[in-house]
Amino acid sequence: MSFLAVLFALLLEQARPLTEHNWVHASMRGWVRSVKKSLDAGQHHHGLLVWAMAVALPALVAAGVHIALWSYSVVLTFVWTVAVLYVTLGFRQFSHHFTDIRGALERGDELAARQALAAWRRVPVEAVSPSDPLRQAIEYSVLAVHRHVLGVLVCFVVFWIMGLGPAGAVLFRLADYMASSNAARRGRLQGPDELMPSESVCTVAARAWQLINHVPARASAIAFAIVGNFEEAVANWRTIGVTSRDANDVVVLVAAAGALNLALVGDVVAEGSTTARAPELAHLTSLVGLVWRSVVLWMLFLALLTLANSVG
Repeated sequence: MSFLAVLFALLLEQARPLTEHNWVHASMRGWVRSVKKSLDAGQHHHGLLVWAMAVALPALVAAGVHIALWSYSVVLTFVWTVAVLYVTLGFRQFSHHFTDIRGALERGDELAARQALAAWRRVPVEAVSPSDPLRQAIEYSVLAVHRHVLGVLVCFVVFWIMGLGPAGAVLFRLADYMASSNAARRGRLQGPDELMPSESVCTVAARAWQLINHVPARASAIAFAIVGNFEEAVANWRTIGVTSRDANDVVVLVAAAGALNLALVGDVVAEGSTTARAPELAHLTSLVGLVWRSVVLWMLFLALLTLANSVG
């Protein structure tokens, strides 16, 4: 059932993508904000409580609904799983941003590309360096694919095997949102009505995200390596230098860079790669192919897992 649920969710998401301001995502963002507003008093245990209510509780609800439906109706269980995956998994939640950036770069309009990337990241245009918007677009696209598709698939499969249904997809997406939204808010000036998260909430959310994303990040990196340039991806992975970036993000980025035979400059890929090239427009097309091959690889794995479970 897991294979069919993912397949149906991906097909439905391609046919009827959710709008950027859909009511499901808006409701979950509202839930997270209300929990922080009500429970964030600045102490460490308050940070734990906020995270448990904002992230763990919805995941537990998703698991509870799955368990209850499983004992009642397989069809309803399938519908519930597809519905949850539809709102947590998919390319169309971010692909329009990628298309806008790609079109601007192909026209040679780097300013429009920076504006599109800034809108995607929800930061001022000045925060996007004018020196290399193509590299930044590739990096952010790789991370978006991991956080919206491949990482969600990994967590979904792990929790499905444990009998908790789509709870893993909910946990992964909400943990990502908690960590990234807190970092974004603390990194910019606050409006008069915007809630500044406390240090305890930010710390708990960041550490929880690091833990939850540890295995999915490496699974995504392995998938990129298998369907791309395996030797270069593994070589990049083994030679990661000291960096100020999120360790899990770096693993995903260096594997994708190696798989594409691409040098993501800066503090992403360690020095020593002799065959990697600087980013070119053609790498955007290569990235799309790499992503789809990675998804196909995961779908084949799910199909084999489902088949083994049926035979067993």
